[in-house]
Amino acid sequence: MKKTLLVTAGLAGAILSGCATQSSNTFQAFQPEDLNALVKSGKLVQKTNSFLVVNDSSSSMSRTFVNSAEYSGTKLDVEKNLLNKFNKSIPSIPLTSGLRSFGFGPCLDWSATKLNQPLQSYTQAGFESSLSSLTCSSGGTPLATALEATNQDLAGGTGNLALIVLSDGIEESSPAPAAAALKAQYGDRLCIYTVWVGNDEDAAGQAELQQIADAGGCGFSTTADAISSPKGMSDFVKNVFLKAGTPPAVADCSKQDDDKDGVNNCADKCPDTPKGAIVDKDGCWAFRGVLFDFDKSDIKSKYHPLIQNAVEVMKLNPGLTVEIQGHTDSYGSDAYNEKLSQRRANAVRNELIKQGVDGKRLTAEGFGESQPVDTNETDEGRAYNRRVVYKRTDR
Repeated sequence: MKKTLLVTAGLAGAILSGCATQSSNTFQAFQPEDLNALVKSGKLVQKTNSFLVVNDSSSSMSRTFVNSAEYSGTKLDVEKNLLNKFNKSIPSIPLTSGLRSFGFGPCLDWSATKLNQPLQSYTQAGFESSLSSLTCSSGGTPLATALEATNQDLAGGTGNLALIVLSDGIEESSPAPAAAALKAQYGDRLCIYTVWVGNDEDAAGQAELQQIADAGGCGFSTTADAISSPKGMSDFVKNVFLKAGTPPAVADCSKQDDDKDGVNNCADKCPDTPKGAIVDKDGCWAFRGVLFDFDKSDIKSKYHPLIQNAVEVMKLNPGLTVEIQGHTDSYGSDAYNEKLSQRRANAVRNELIKQGVDGKRLTAEGFGESQPVDTNETDEGRAYNRRVVYKRTDR
């Protein structure tokens, strides 16, 4: 008699538990889209502060998912893979998060619903760890009971709340009233999102999940397939947590002059001119034209004020170091012009040293005709290419 009672009790337990099926903790390889740049730029801003996932761990989730060639395994395995992708796609924003499951039997400590992770400060590692607590699926589908329990869970959430439900939607009783009660409790703070993880035979459940999302007023219902890809999941995460922002206004460069040299940022080809330097129309600390007589490297007297300006600039900026760069037009051979430009750069360096500048702060380099800044087809263009440029080397 005693043996008969034990067998009967065992059969009853098996029926109630729905024959627990173990789940895999092996996730698909997944490379998420990076949303951090959009958040940092202000194009997207945070709208949700706390989220709670409610996951279906009932016995119907033990069935093989056949609605997508992308997945193998049970519907519970698919739910966990989706949550892993979701977790990896969330940008670096401050959040609190939690996880609740529903079903019955040993997978839920013999309760209809289980709080796997109470709301706490969100971290990717912490939420990933909570997924491992979804060990198996068993029992009926008491989603309404789980939604009623989330009333207390969400009480610990701050700011705007997102409730995310993953299920095949095959419920014991309609959960829509429980969802409506949550909305009445939390009002505009709460949005409800549902993800249908079902096969064709579960089509009625998709409509059930739509009703839950509709009760939330500001969420929506989607499917496993729709959010499986990096873009699909990225769009889902954006819709749950973010909204369009107003990027900071881009300053008008034509009205800015960061280095205070009199040439606006739009036109300034040398944006780091040191304090006090006389610049040309391009904003470069340089002097151009017939600086030297033909085939000569002697500095003509009319350019002495520009040399004196360089001396003053070096005094005003004691940490400044400079490379003196010599350039020519295209007359003459490449080899000849390179040597000529080097002689002229050396001449300017020597003159600055002669006037008291420490030679350790100066180097000289000739570039010949290799770096024209204007055409060599006109006298004016060639004159502009014959130049000496001071390039700062302390930055």
